[in-house]
Amino acid sequence: MTKKNVIKENIRNVGIMAHIDAGKTTVTERMLYYTGKTYKIGEVHYGTAEMDWMAQEKERGITITSAATTCYWKKHRINIIDTPGHVDFTVEVERSLRVLDGAIAVFCGVGGVEPQSETVWRQANRYRIPRIAFVNKLDRLASDYSSVIEQMREKLGATAIPISIPIGSEEKFKGIIDIISQKSYLYTVDNLGAKYEELEIPSFYENEVIEKRQALFEALAEIDDQIMELYIEGIEPNEEQFRKALRRATISNKIIPVLPGAALRNIGIQPLLDAIMYYLPSPTDIPPVEGFDPKTEDVLVRRADNDEPLTALAFKIMTDKYAGRLTFIRIYSGILKEGDTVLNPRTKSKERIGKLLEMHANDREEKKQMECGNIAAVVGLKNVATGDTLCDIKEPIVLEAIHFPEPVISVSIEPKSQVDEEKLDKALSNLAEEDPTFIVSKDPNTGQTIISGMGELHLEILVDRMTREFNVQANVGKPQVAYKETILESGIGESTFDREAQGKTQFARVSIRVEPLERGAGFVFINRANSMDVPPEFVGAVRQGLEESLTAGVLASYPVIDIKATLTGGAYKPGESTDIAFKIAASMAFRKAMQNASPILLEPVMEIVVVTPPEYVGEILNDLNARRADVENVDKKAEAQIISALVPLAETFGYATSLRSRSQGRATFTMEFHHYEIVPDPIAERIIGIVMGRGK
Repeated sequence: MTKKNVIKENIRNVGIMAHIDAGKTTVTERMLYYTGKTYKIGEVHYGTAEMDWMAQEKERGITITSAATTCYWKKHRINIIDTPGHVDFTVEVERSLRVLDGAIAVFCGVGGVEPQSETVWRQANRYRIPRIAFVNKLDRLASDYSSVIEQMREKLGATAIPISIPIGSEEKFKGIIDIISQKSYLYTVDNLGAKYEELEIPSFYENEVIEKRQALFEALAEIDDQIMELYIEGIEPNEEQFRKALRRATISNKIIPVLPGAALRNIGIQPLLDAIMYYLPSPTDIPPVEGFDPKTEDVLVRRADNDEPLTALAFKIMTDKYAGRLTFIRIYSGILKEGDTVLNPRTKSKERIGKLLEMHANDREEKKQMECGNIAAVVGLKNVATGDTLCDIKEPIVLEAIHFPEPVISVSIEPKSQVDEEKLDKALSNLAEEDPTFIVSKDPNTGQTIISGMGELHLEILVDRMTREFNVQANVGKPQVAYKETILESGIGESTFDREAQGKTQFARVSIRVEPLERGAGFVFINRANSMDVPPEFVGAVRQGLEESLTAGVLASYPVIDIKATLTGGAYKPGESTDIAFKIAASMAFRKAMQNASPILLEPVMEIVVVTPPEYVGEILNDLNARRADVENVDKKAEAQIISALVPLAETFGYATSLRSRSQGRATFTMEFHHYEIVPDPIAERIIGIVMGRGK
């Protein structure tokens, strides 16, 4: 079987996901080496990792952007996306999981289930992605394979079942035992792990293998009828029966197979590749993709079949200095060929496929066509955004879009010179196209350009890219918190718009009731007005007026969230009422209703997890308390103390420097958005005073 004729059943679209520094990219580099994709092993710490191709990634030793590649293993094509572990770049995980069929969750053998591990796990749950788990770094001091599996069960609610066990531990970790094949594999350090010795199970491990094999047998019997029959008859499954049943259980998200390894020491990667092949789904194993007809909104279904109409989803936009604008797509059905013309239902425009590329990080290989089930990059698409559907012109379909979190931090930015002004606008436009969590706006009071993102590092990287990739010199302001506004009570507002414009009277009256919703509920609109008072043809204009009003609240012009607005009544005059009149009246009524509903200011609250030697705990806690932190837990793990706390984002600026000074550089921390919370009155008054004073 050649690389060109891999059948759909042998394709695997998988992502590597984990907490930062768990070893995702190191695992990926080994997979590429052992499958023959690369001729040498890239190392993150030396800046030579193939998948971390950006200058910022090489310098910082972290993954910033998801990178796609393809390799081949035992007649299977594996399309891999290596995703970032830092929470500031969670958008890369979100959009990758949206188009993948399976995932490898990498856990640190010492750190176990860490905060970002939980975040990416929830993201995978949302898309119902089948997973296998790889417990990495088992050669490290204080690593514990069994403990990590137990944490997966307790913290993630996962039915984690080991299918391999380690031989040795910490610095004596030297191989693994496959409890299904009942073979052991010993690795030596002199051949980069490319070759290993296959042996019988060492006698010391025989009882543990029997115990783990029985546990797997019982777990499968509970959920698989075929294995249950064998269990009742007292017949142990053979290797093939075990693998087929485990595949069914993994694809249905009922079991998470777990494997051990140490990627940096080249142990356990080949069994991981086997597990991807054996247990993760092909495009034909996942349910047909659903969408809707853009005209009738009827539900449509597309099977993973080359004979079906073309259906693809654009999940990533990237600017390449050689190829220009690249659009990464997942093809769910049909065949896409170079030169084809496709439809973008969102814009109702036709797009011509320039070149089709198979990507390996930032390298590329041209293809004449790509079949369904694959991931490709397209050159030449002009008006396509992240989340857009590309489909057959004669058989239009719209797939579910990708949902992204809102930015929580902002800074002002301005060009240093007249020459930089035009270049800055172009750079911001390109970066915003690539990253849906990077928002560019204008401050209505000062006219300043404001850029917003997911954290300080996120914005720092983007500003650095402006300088390097677009040669823009700019002045950047201090970070500002993305506050929001909402209400505590119900409120009613009524407004009448009755003015003469261009010699014609325009009239509309609107009554609105607003009510608070729970955090994260967004905006809900309900029409309860009598059609005699507000004719149906004007309800859309009312809704539009309300939605536009959400962009600036009544306290300090921050966006409004978590609110329900009900159109309760109004009035119109035949020949005088217009859409614009109802839109303006609705906006005015909404602001009155908000003012009558106890408006409040909300601030983003971050979850901080600090890992520190015990002697610095006191000082770190004192510092957190001074930052209005709610310390949730102080726990001991190995030789370190782990502090978990919720801290308002406004109090976290400069925390990295503060933590370094208080721990002599020995403590580390991670931080991610947790929820929005009410700002205390004295602080809210100060914020509103500053904002309103600036606007005068």
